Amino acid sequence: MTAILEDVARIISERRVTYGDPATSMATVAARWSVTLGRSVTPAEVMLCMIDLKLARLAHDPTHRDSVVDVIGYAALLPEVTR
Repeated sequence: MTAILEDVARIISERRVTYGDPATSMATVAARWSVTLGRSVTPAEVMLCMIDLKLARLAHDPTHRDSVVDVIGYAALLPEVTR
């Protein structure tokens, strides 16, 4: 279990460099999805939808490690977008 958590921590760190602060990034996605969907979308809803997407993919292949890592990563970052 430690190895996967270490991978998640590394990936989160890398993504911060690539995409910036998760709260800012998810707020940007929420603003775009709000326009697309015609209703207000929150950054937390974006995170929950991303988790749901990864869970749907895992239903097809529960052994796909990248999707597991992504679920853990999005869940770990959820508190950062709900402040």
